[in-house]
Amino acid sequence: MHEVDYIRTLAALLAVLGAIGLGFWLLRRLEAGGGLKRWLSGQRDASRARSGRRLDVVETRMIDQKTRLVLVRRDAVEHLLLLGPGGNLLIDRPAADSDA
Repeated sequence: MHEVDYIRTLAALLAVLGAIGLGFWLLRRLEAGGGLKRWLSGQRDASRARSGRRLDVVETRMIDQKTRLVLVRRDAVEHLLLLGPGGNLLIDRPAADSDA
């Protein structure tokens, strides 16, 4: 191989590594602002309000392989649920829930 081929190969390698680095940087910036989840779901808070959607899963955490905690928002009220093979359990809800 000639020197020109080595330079082209090195330039291509640097371009690919730069593109990967830029992608990771962008992903990190979107995730830090919470925008990645909204961007991936294709929804915005304003569009959700206009469409009349009242129910949203805010966050999910796995406890073990079959059990998880789910934070659900209904209108402006959040409920914490424990979902698992032994049944489902409402862990936390607002004290003054008008729909109860």
